Amino acid sequence: MASVSAAAIFIRLADTEPLTFAAYRLSLGAALVAVPTLLRSRAGLRALRRADMPLLVLSGFFLAAHFVLWITSLGLTSVASSVLLVTTTPVFVALASHLWLRERVGRLTAAAVALTLAGGAVLAVGGDDERRLLGDGLALLAAVAVAGYLLAGRRARSRIANLPYVTVVYTITAAMLLVAAVATGAPMLGLPAETYFWIGLSALVPQAIGHTLLNWALAHASATSVSLAVRAEPVVATLLAIVILDEMPPWTVVPAAALVLAGVYLAIRAENKRERGVTGGPSSG
Repeated sequence: MASVSAAAIFIRLADTEPLTFAAYRLSLGAALVAVPTLLRSRAGLRALRRADMPLLVLSGFFLAAHFVLWITSLGLTSVASSVLLVTTTPVFVALASHLWLRERVGRLTAAAVALTLAGGAVLAVGGDDERRLLGDGLALLAAVAVAGYLLAGRRARSRIANLPYVTVVYTITAAMLLVAAVATGAPMLGLPAETYFWIGLSALVPQAIGHTLLNWALAHASATSVSLAVRAEPVVATLLAIVILDEMPPWTVVPAAALVLAGVYLAIRAENKRERGVTGGPSSG
């Protein structure tokens, strides 16, 4: 969790364009995971089918959208607010699961959505300008993108091994971001040395290590259960921002965090309850 939580700090310290940071981070991350994949999982790469590609491209699209939205939000609002809102992913996973299966939204899910919206409203009340509100909104959209990434990944990982999956998805994501960066004229060369350093560290720690471990977990747990693991991220990221960036969070973060994390907890309970119902419940023997 510490490896993932450090991502927001590295982004702030790099101080560069969102597309520049995202394109470099995913390109380096893809290269880092490609090495062990080529050494140990070539058979997994050869086992990929053409029919797998639409789902892999969809995963890559959601991941690319997440990075662009979230990195942009960190330039507009506080680390605490941005990371708190981006960890509302389980709420959107639970909602999407209901919509996907055309089920009625249960009371737990409805309560989770209500609490999350209330937490977002508290943050909005404490926002001192339109810039911060925009940053908070982008962080929420980034959470929606992560939900899509997790759900697509859960389905793909039911038959694709972890290393081949992350290598292909990171490569697809990097290609999308590089094309977008070049097309929009984002600076890619001649950046300060410290910018390249923080981008490189971000690719190694949160990307290659943190996200790869989360994808490994997708093979052993539901998408919502994996989302539970990131609930500590707002706390860790906020503490890191205070110590490293000397950034105190707005006062509204505390009550908002209580509401949002309660909503996330209920969303996880709702999704786990739904999954038990689908599988017929736990075995008695």
